[in-house]
Amino acid sequence: MAIDTTHDVKMADEKAQIEDTANFDQNAKASEYKASAIEAENAEHNMGVLEAVKAYPMASLWAFVMSCTIIMESYCVFLIGNFIALPAFTREFGIINPATGKYVIETKWQSALQVSGQLGALIGVFLAGPLTSRIGYRWATITGLMALNGFIFIFYFANSLPIMFVAQLLEGMPWGIFIANAPAYCSEIVPLRLRAPATQMLQMFWAIGSIIVGGVTYHYNTSPNADAYRIPIALQWLFPTPLAILIFCAPESPWWLVRKGRLDEAVNAVGRLGRKSRSNPGETVAMMRRTVELELSDKEPNHLELWKGVDRYRTLIVCCVYLAQNLTGNLIANQAVYFFEQAGISTDTAFALGLITSALQWIFVMLSWILTTYIGRRTIYLWGSAINVFLLICLGIAASVGASHAASLAQASLGLIVSVLFTLGPAPASWVIIGETSSIRLRPLTTGIGRACYYIVEIPCIFLASYMLNPTGGNLGGKCGYVWGGTGLVCLIAAYFYLPEMKGRSYREIDILFKRKVPARKWKKTEIDINDDE
Repeated sequence: MAIDTTHDVKMADEKAQIEDTANFDQNAKASEYKASAIEAENAEHNMGVLEAVKAYPMASLWAFVMSCTIIMESYCVFLIGNFIALPAFTREFGIINPATGKYVIETKWQSALQVSGQLGALIGVFLAGPLTSRIGYRWATITGLMALNGFIFIFYFANSLPIMFVAQLLEGMPWGIFIANAPAYCSEIVPLRLRAPATQMLQMFWAIGSIIVGGVTYHYNTSPNADAYRIPIALQWLFPTPLAILIFCAPESPWWLVRKGRLDEAVNAVGRLGRKSRSNPGETVAMMRRTVELELSDKEPNHLELWKGVDRYRTLIVCCVYLAQNLTGNLIANQAVYFFEQAGISTDTAFALGLITSALQWIFVMLSWILTTYIGRRTIYLWGSAINVFLLICLGIAASVGASHAASLAQASLGLIVSVLFTLGPAPASWVIIGETSSIRLRPLTTGIGRACYYIVEIPCIFLASYMLNPTGGNLGGKCGYVWGGTGLVCLIAAYFYLPEMKGRSYREIDILFKRKVPARKWKKTEIDINDDE
């Protein structure tokens, strides 16, 4: 009996036509989505700084709010640095130095108090990556702010150095979340032209924290009772709750939402960041999808991925830029008042100089916005580091010429200049580099592990810095400039060979340049076609 195959052939033809139509529709959608992505990226490249601010005013505002979280770490770091020079604090918790007859905090406790918060922050940055990857930047930061409110109670009521050590350790854990999340969030919510000033605000708020501390401790440095250190501790409560309310009202990072596949929410977030008349949320999200798909993976991000393939180089850049902050004289700024005292300046004048240093740092950070935006990250970082190394060596020479009033003034002046110029070049440029270098998918983990390296290096450096400055330790004074100048020179050489210039590059272009393994010194001259999707 003959078998009629006409029906089967007809069904097969219809199925093939349906599949061809579906493939055509899919290709058309992909083509349309890529065209929107290219349009959005071109728009960001062609946008000037002022135009970007007008197009995305709320992005600038929410980056400002998130950056405020850095005030709290800065405040407490400088607070402890000032406490070791505060007469009421040293009289309550210190010992008498037989050589001078004055009260001083023992070297071991001086170091321990300054390192305790960093130990807590080290724990916090490891918590920040997985926590943020799971629940987002907003809720991770709010969690840290509410925890900090409780930990401040322990610090305020502490009546011994060991309890203060524990309180600082606990406070440090939320700091770790803030310092890991803030640069990543700020770099993700603003357009390309605003990435530098948005992330450099972190350094500005670090300076603001030190200004507040400087003003408060300068006011209380002549007070003989416990209010001299209790009131500065209590002032920490001014920040967490108002910031938590503001961050609750902020939009989540659209890049994080795209990574999670929540595209409608991402469109809404972009719409809240920019003006409808000047921005196209759909095209912007298409650009984000295009970049995220370059890094496409079905797996949840994990710390092992940071050390595989091209991501290892990116992670190393972030880690090295972070740790270099501790190896180029930054600790002189953190202990500015104590440094000035050990250089032979009176206590009252030392506190005044500390306040002046903080105010100048704030001004110079704002000047750095212009330099980094128009000159570039690598250029500013290298030249700033080179000048910093030169000044540190000069500081060591000034301390080696013998004890005199002129030598003391020279050391104090150079210490102030080093602390201030650090915030014009290497410090603010570091925040931009950290925010731009990591891949989108691994960004929360990369910024966390980078900051962990910062603390791992800072902890022994704090002990070393305290030993070098303390009269019961090395008593080197300004001669510590030789040590920091040497380590700074090593960091400068490494940056020259391995730090690329990312100014004016979209995240897609940065991904491609890393995947092509373009040498760091050739990034500036390498062209990337707008259609490349490798």
